[in-house]
Amino acid sequence: MDQITGVRVFVLAVDLGSLAAAGRQLALSSAMTGRYLRSLETQLNARLLQRSTRRLSLTDVGQRYYERCKRILAEFDDANHEAADRNQTLQGTLKVAAPVTFGTMHLGSSVARYLSEHPGVAIDVALSDRHVDLLEAGIDVAIRIGQLHDDTLTVRRLAACRMVACASPSYLEAHGTPAKPMQLRNHVCLAFSGAVSAGDWTFTAPNGIEHTANGPFRMHANNMDMLQSAALAGLGIAYGPSFVFGEALAKGSLTQVLAHYATTSLPIHAVFPTARYIPRMVRTFVDLLVEDFGGVAPWERWSAE
Repeated sequence: MDQITGVRVFVLAVDLGSLAAAGRQLALSSAMTGRYLRSLETQLNARLLQRSTRRLSLTDVGQRYYERCKRILAEFDDANHEAADRNQTLQGTLKVAAPVTFGTMHLGSSVARYLSEHPGVAIDVALSDRHVDLLEAGIDVAIRIGQLHDDTLTVRRLAACRMVACASPSYLEAHGTPAKPMQLRNHVCLAFSGAVSAGDWTFTAPNGIEHTANGPFRMHANNMDMLQSAALAGLGIAYGPSFVFGEALAKGSLTQVLAHYATTSLPIHAVFPTARYIPRMVRTFVDLLVEDFGGVAPWERWSAE
């Protein structure tokens, strides 16, 4: 009898707690399930399971065989999935989650290019600044910004962004340009209330000394687009990630302040549920994001020119 099927019967019987349950999952009759297990034990010349009417228990040999066979079956199934994937046109729906501002400003062109290259794929994009449980929400890929604290996810680094303090030229002309972080106290400051440390503006001097500006803040908002609009209107100095302000800085409609101070750099990752085999639709989409955002990221090109 087929030894691979016998191994599947054995592993499933251990996982599910009964031969009958293993047989149902494999669409085998009770008699055929028992025959596969007996054939496997005969080929090995070893008893793998102790069976009674109520329960199964592994023998010492069975325990070691089970641990290795479970890994072997996983590799075998992964190889089959990968081979089948490579020979098929990509089809289906890819569910993507991303922060609101990043997704609005930077994800659209990548999604459009992916859809153009893979006409059999549909993409469902959910924009939210709330971290969702990927498995619970059925998300295939999520974009996350900042340090990650979930080791149950597979991670692919896409790029980085740094925090930038900036204001419109008209505001700086009217109120002056701060030369030191402590001088921000004399300015109208616009803060992002959704930050992990809301209101904490940290600047590191060339000598390595850190300076933190903690207000006063005239405006708080939990949306970076609103803060950028306020800064563009000349209301004050905003502080936020370069992926928000990069285009305006490149055009000159915003001007960076305290540029000789270093600021926090935030990693940007694509994350997806950990599995031995990552579907090709997920892998190809993440590869495209790495290509689009790799090297000098679009939002950092203003400072590289």
